[in-house]
Amino acid sequence: MPSLMTRTLALLERLADDVDGVALATLAEELKLPRSAAQRLLAGLAASGYVRQSRERGDYLLTTRIVTLGLKYLKGSGVVDLCQPILDRLAAACGELIRLGVVDIDHLTWVASSQGARTGLRYDPDLGLDARLSCTSSGHAWLCTLSESDALALVSREGYGAPSRYGPNAPATPSQLLRALRLARQRGCAVTESTYVPGLSAIAVPIVPRGKGTAGVLAISGPSVRLTADKLHALVPELQAAAADIANASGTSPLFDRAFATVPA
Repeated sequence: MPSLMTRTLALLERLADDVDGVALATLAEELKLPRSAAQRLLAGLAASGYVRQSRERGDYLLTTRIVTLGLKYLKGSGVVDLCQPILDRLAAACGELIRLGVVDIDHLTWVASSQGARTGLRYDPDLGLDARLSCTSSGHAWLCTLSESDALALVSREGYGAPSRYGPNAPATPSQLLRALRLARQRGCAVTESTYVPGLSAIAVPIVPRGKGTAGVLAISGPSVRLTADKLHALVPELQAAAADIANASGTSPLFDRAFATVPA
């Protein structure tokens, strides 16, 4: 039987997937909880201000208190003050979405972004998500700096992003993933096209502070109709320069130190 904490966190994570709210019966069924137990947990979360019920249907929704916690933590870490000007400059220069991912032991989380596209097609994912390691340029940029065994172990725990759910070019087997990582290692950057989202191209490089391992990644992403192979190649020097600027300043933010904990076996 999962612990009380595990069940509570599972409820929060499920509610985070649906901004319109989720019915009690659906939560209980999906999380394999007795309806009475799910209701007690939700009542406790509501009393603490993290969950509320919609007036229309009575479905349960997260409040913005969860968001406030995350933003408060990021502000305290200094990562936004440190990196946002660099992201904004790169976004203005390339005209696409810039994302900063930070390694947290065995996860890679997008913690800051800047949108350079002002017209036409725009791609703007939700901030705070963990990057899917097997099928994002961000994931590949980190994994290619690890040993192949460590990279495969991380992806095995998380699972492969199925092409039917993500992009049609998503690596679905260890051999396909290793082929992509070896190419990224040779290039010094990870390039993907229709692996995470159909019609989306992206390029990412690792952020490596002097004398340390990879602390994070910096990525550019946008519609493939704009981000052609030639444009991606042309953006590499600016992307690498911005990543170097972040790496040189990363010692001022404790958030980057999370990368250097031991990856679980």
